[in-house]
Amino acid sequence: MPNKRHVSKKRNDRNSVGKTASHLRRQQNLTQEDLAGRAAAIGWGISRDVVKRIENGEREVTDIELRRLAKALRVPPAILLD
Repeated sequence: MPNKRHVSKKRNDRNSVGKTASHLRRQQNLTQEDLAGRAAAIGWGISRDVVKRIENGEREVTDIELRRLAKALRVPPAILLD
């Protein structure tokens, strides 16, 4: 039996908060870089690329990160779960 080569597919379903976070960020007229800056100001050192990957659903978000993301967006964490 020949070995099948594993081909990695990019997953866009690793979180359910990304689309809402993107919407909220845009409502506040923030760039992804701005949001990363706000995150850094509260002690969460993430890059613009991480923000992009969260918004695109390519990166999982832990419960602690959910709280930090909400704080950076200045909304209650439950808003991100809607």
